[in-house]
Amino acid sequence: MPADLTVAARASLDRPELAPLWSALRERFESGQPVTRVRVGPLDVDQQTALADLLGLLRLPGEFARVSLEQLDRVLVDMTALESRSVVEILTGPLVDRAAARLADREARDALWNWLDNHPVVRSEPALRDWVARVRRAGVVEGSVPQTRRLLERALAVLGALPADGLPLPAFAESTCGDEHGLDDGRRLSTLVLHALATLYDEPEPANAEHRRQLWERAGVACDTLSTTVLVAGLRPGGDSALAKVLRIWADAGQAGVVTLDQVRVAGALDACASTVWVVENPSVLAMAVARFTTACPPMVCTSGWPNSATILLLRRLREAGAEIRYHGDFDGDGLRIAAYVCSKVGAVPWRMTSRDYLAAATPGGRSPGRVTDVPWDAELGPHVRSLGVAVPEERVATELLDELAAQLIRTGPG
Repeated sequence: MPADLTVAARASLDRPELAPLWSALRERFESGQPVTRVRVGPLDVDQQTALADLLGLLRLPGEFARVSLEQLDRVLVDMTALESRSVVEILTGPLVDRAAARLADREARDALWNWLDNHPVVRSEPALRDWVARVRRAGVVEGSVPQTRRLLERALAVLGALPADGLPLPAFAESTCGDEHGLDDGRRLSTLVLHALATLYDEPEPANAEHRRQLWERAGVACDTLSTTVLVAGLRPGGDSALAKVLRIWADAGQAGVVTLDQVRVAGALDACASTVWVVENPSVLAMAVARFTTACPPMVCTSGWPNSATILLLRRLREAGAEIRYHGDFDGDGLRIAAYVCSKVGAVPWRMTSRDYLAAATPGGRSPGRVTDVPWDAELGPHVRSLGVAVPEERVATELLDELAAQLIRTGPG
């Protein structure tokens, strides 16, 4: 801030009648552009008189006056020893370079959207890019980039923690964002997460409380731990837990079984499982495997479409026990999103889900694949499916999948 004005100078200059002049000068100075002349107005008669007196004009300047900065500087230097820029700062406060501020704001917003687009949660599930585009169109929250980033960081932390394993919503909110009410209905964070889930599941935006509850349940929050189940076959984990014993009994009998979320939770860690667990999307494929291999059925898990919290928790336990998780599903929009979800949530490896596999199985005239998003493991797969516009259901390639499992059995033996 420049040196202050004398009492007499301030009394002469800091008058309501001259306020339009200082306001116009401030706007031009803050534009970041060179200033040689400024337009002031509209001015009433008193304001025109005050401006004429300041500049020593012989007549009133009119409703709209054009003031030369050079002329004004001479007058102010004679009066105060200060040029107009310094006088404006003393009378109206420090000047801001609005052009630089706009540039900095634009760069901050660009950095925010680049960070969001490249966040690990988004990169691992490219279907969320449509949600990212929606968030970007909505703009920053209350004009604040830092506030928006904090909100998005919390939303991504919640999405990264899903699916939950049946926790009530307040308990899940407490564990993910430190506030048991943080995901209450109507909260900005809750709305943001639910929109992301709707995008991921290819569902309409939640329009009512019932739809919002269904989305949370689908993501494993406040779901029924007894009716939330996963279909399995050929699993022979070690250990003395009830679940481990039951899984071995089913495998030895050559039967598939259904495991509840509650059973997986109670069992805790699983011991010494197979080196590889094969995961399929459709129950019919698992049924074909059981019929073909009976008691020698390789370790298999079926997601039955979108994997619920029982499926994800079991796969995590199997991976923690040392198993590699190999995943195959439908070649369509939902199937690719499910595959990316499973890979992201449990560290699964895609199994026969490359562009080459798709192109070898795709035939003209099939059903539409629906909304197709890209996948992280094969940059060409999404574009190929969109270009051909044909879905390849998992059942069409089931024989090839089971042939590979048969070859695997010959090499390594069951389990």
